[in-house]
Amino acid sequence: MTRKIHEENERIKRRYLTFLREAKRADHATVGKAADAILRFERSTGFKPFKRFHIDQATNFKRQLEADVNSRTGKPLSKATIDGTLRLVKAFVQWLACQPGYKSRISYADAEYFNLNRKDSRIAHTDRDTPYPTIEQCRHAFALMPNGTQIEKRDRAIFAFLMLTGARDGAIASARLKRINLVDACFYQDARDVKTKFAKTFTTWFLPVDAAYLDCLTEWITYLRQVRLFGYEDALFPKPEQGLVDGCFATIGLMREPYSNASKVREVIKGAFINAGLPPFAPHSFRKTLVKYGDQICNTREQFKAWSQNLGHDSVVTTISAYCPVSNERQAELIRNMG
Repeated sequence: MTRKIHEENERIKRRYLTFLREAKRADHATVGKAADAILRFERSTGFKPFKRFHIDQATNFKRQLEADVNSRTGKPLSKATIDGTLRLVKAFVQWLACQPGYKSRISYADAEYFNLNRKDSRIAHTDRDTPYPTIEQCRHAFALMPNGTQIEKRDRAIFAFLMLTGARDGAIASARLKRINLVDACFYQDARDVKTKFAKTFTTWFLPVDAAYLDCLTEWITYLRQVRLFGYEDALFPKPEQGLVDGCFATIGLMREPYSNASKVREVIKGAFINAGLPPFAPHSFRKTLVKYGDQICNTREQFKAWSQNLGHDSVVTTISAYCPVSNERQAELIRNMG
């Protein structure tokens, strides 16, 4: 459906998005998701004015979401996606119900019609096991990564850095050389220029994993500083510089700016596992791998607390519940063995 412009709708949407950004302190990604969800709702109503809102529009919107498919996979939308979209539109309608010119037409209770039924809501919020590689699989994939060109060396260093720090892919993509301390073996995740979750600043010390990872990272940083003459403000994992070579575009060097998003980091990690004949594990799954490994080698609660803080968690509960759950079978086994 061709997008229609309804001036009054556009003005009130702009006010709401400004409210999210300035009053609720939401980041640009969150504001963008809200804008997309509201636009999706508008399409379902034929771009009718928000002042003509009726609860039937909410129920019709839910039916349409259930019938829609993911444009990338061609599969029906997941319950989690539907639930998230409905929650964003619901929050907007609740805000509208308090605005002059709208509160006489929309009641706060009208927003409740955007709720999923209890069964679908339970499905949407159920925690499920996320596949993750073992330490041995990571070592195998890393050993098979090519190491010829400067881009291949960079990609191996990305893999090694992920194993050493368990950092999120956005933080890795945005990291600069000045945040890496090889002497003290740490990564200072300064939220002023490192894209951390919730803009949190903390220090990650290199984890006690295979020494080959630290050797690879050290070799890469030495290459950047001594051969490429990179400075402290330059990217740790720079983008390739493209140019013409014999009439064809090719990599002719390295740019000094970091990537703007984490898509390249995800591509590198998944490609390494595929090359090794393994499932395409995502960078975030390494955090579960490292938590499981830490659970094995930490001998005291204090050690595991330090391991948890290294991943950026304030509470050990977050680390355990998110990355180290106990299955029902394992729960039964542990209880029986205690006797």
